Amino acid sequence: MAIQVAVNGYGTIGKRVADAVTLQPDMELVGVAKTRPNHEATLAVSKGYPLYAAVADRIDAFAEAGIDIAGGVEELVAAADVVVDACPSGIGAQNKPMYDEHDTPALYQGGEDAGVVDVSFNARSNFERAIGADHVRVVSCNTTGLSRLLAPLEEAYGVEKARVTLVRRGGDPAQSGRGPINDVLPDPVELPSHHGPDVNTIFPELDIDTLGLKVPATLMHTHSVNVTLDAAPDAEAVAALLDDQRRTFLIPAASGIDGAGAIKEYAMDRGRPRGDVWENCVWRESVSMEGRDLYLFQAIHQESDVVPENVDAIRAVSGAADAAESMATTDEALGIGL
Repeated sequence: MAIQVAVNGYGTIGKRVADAVTLQPDMELVGVAKTRPNHEATLAVSKGYPLYAAVADRIDAFAEAGIDIAGGVEELVAAADVVVDACPSGIGAQNKPMYDEHDTPALYQGGEDAGVVDVSFNARSNFERAIGADHVRVVSCNTTGLSRLLAPLEEAYGVEKARVTLVRRGGDPAQSGRGPINDVLPDPVELPSHHGPDVNTIFPELDIDTLGLKVPATLMHTHSVNVTLDAAPDAEAVAALLDDQRRTFLIPAASGIDGAGAIKEYAMDRGRPRGDVWENCVWRESVSMEGRDLYLFQAIHQESDVVPENVDAIRAVSGAADAAESMATTDEALGIGL
């Protein structure tokens, strides 16, 4: 029987996860929940997704807007085998008692505190730890990207130390209230940024330092990465290792892809929904070795790289597949592989 999946929160991440679930051969979307009857609510209805009100006292607002709903969010949670909580940061923790009340395993996004859940999750790195868990946090877009990169390096060569500078977009394209407008901000000024400690929720023993800059862009994040390895492979060997990873796009030198804008254009030209880029995008020319020090640049699409991770986490908490089987199924269904 297909895994019955609910999505609570139908915004940037939730609508992408809902679409991804409908493409999986072993899953069925039982509905999505919204707090208000905006354009995303009408989008869900147009797609044929059963729509539920996330806040009970706003049910009348949907009726006034002429949007039919299937019920309240508790009914949605009760009908599901797994719920993906894609609500704004902090709301997932408030929803946790509701999921416990209905005995429905829940997945949360990276904005939730790691202390809320049983395990923080990245499919490439620690899938097994989430099998059968009740509360799982799919780590943030940047932590997902770093975990995907560090896992094969640790396995193949060992990692002594990772140092990462994250150049972060000011906001998603639709976040008109975000900034900066014309500035470059240390974010935060204190070191490390939150990203290193977040990576440690996946790799507890990893020695990693991170710092962040926020810039007036909306397209993608860019990481400047320096990893001191235990071994000293040549750059060709490291590039081949990364090229062999399911969710890594090693950008060819001859492609003419010189930045985030070109990556997005590349994805749209290939028919990606919303121009989504589910993969880490590593510039092949940047992969360099100096002794045991690896250097590279990678770009991370903040709106979409966690989508396949949510799908894999659904299978993990359901005990429906192992990591290799789940990732292969997810990637085939979504068409991952630039």
